[in-house]
Amino acid sequence: MSGPTPPTLTLPRWYDLHAHFRQGPNMSAYLADHREMGCAGILAMPNTAPPVTRVSGPIDETSRSIESYLAELRGAGADVFDQVIVPLYLTAATTPEMIVTGAASGLLRACKYYPPHGTTNSQHGVPLAHWIGHEVLEAMTEHGVILCLHGEQHGLQGSAYFDQDQSAESVFYENNLPELVETHPNLKIVCEHITTEVAVRFVEQAPATVAATITPQHLLYTIGDLIQGLKFHLYCLPIVKFATDRAALRNAVTRPGQTRFFAGTDSAPHAAKVTECGCAAGCYTGGCAPQLYAMAFEAAGIDLTTPAGVEALIRFLCLNGPYDYGFAPSEASFRLVRQPSETSILALDGGRVTPLPSGLPITLDWSLG
Repeated sequence: MSGPTPPTLTLPRWYDLHAHFRQGPNMSAYLADHREMGCAGILAMPNTAPPVTRVSGPIDETSRSIESYLAELRGAGADVFDQVIVPLYLTAATTPEMIVTGAASGLLRACKYYPPHGTTNSQHGVPLAHWIGHEVLEAMTEHGVILCLHGEQHGLQGSAYFDQDQSAESVFYENNLPELVETHPNLKIVCEHITTEVAVRFVEQAPATVAATITPQHLLYTIGDLIQGLKFHLYCLPIVKFATDRAALRNAVTRPGQTRFFAGTDSAPHAAKVTECGCAAGCYTGGCAPQLYAMAFEAAGIDLTTPAGVEALIRFLCLNGPYDYGFAPSEASFRLVRQPSETSILALDGGRVTPLPSGLPITLDWSLG
């Protein structure tokens, strides 16, 4: 005799508005994982090698363009998505003219700020102070180009970089970003992969032009999960924080009617996670992100068998991101079934990519339907 039918959620296909697909032959596997987990669209970050620092033209030895990287992505399978956004990597060579012509062409929809040497392939970034009052940000404001921010203060060391009372992120949101918002009040900003109570509070109190993405790992885990056994597949930047920070993130994404916070996995594949100089930063959540988000909502006390619970998840996963970026949510759907599942390691050129649950390890409470 068969048992009861497990609860099933039918959700609009969702948008991952912060993900990494790198370059080369493995891109097709990463893109396939995203499509298979119900994604209708992606924002593909520009810290490739070489980086996306121009709007148009072919790839060369030192840089890609948005145009050339879009062609690479589509050639690897991204043509199935309704939306494919590639931000322009902000460097010292970025000019207001690039913003104006890029926006007019339709290729440029967002720009990405990286703190210098703050994460993978971020060595081309320049300090935030360079951009405050800059004509590039004025052109972005005028032409509706979104600024995506990796919100950490660069150059901090030791306890100034990470401590219970302070981190590179909290310093950035307390000391740096307020000046930028005050100087450019009409600039649309997405605070990427926020991790702290300080960042949540800033976004909630900021003008309506400011929103934020949150990853599944920062909603589920804390620093204790990372360091107990040194589970390096959980190592990402910004690093997972403390229980009070996780609680603030959970409250933010599950609050009824919230419009500021949406999904951005920061899924970041590394075929060689451990290197001679340390651990590569980035959690791979291709294939399992919606399951992880559902688990995080339940861990926050949300009942996903109720209409209110499902509405909260849909708002975060499927609606707020499209509204912020100015396109319509998907009319297609995908399903999550509440029954256990597991992910598998990807054996690819250059090594193995381990999805986040397999690297902890845990069993997913939800399956893709």
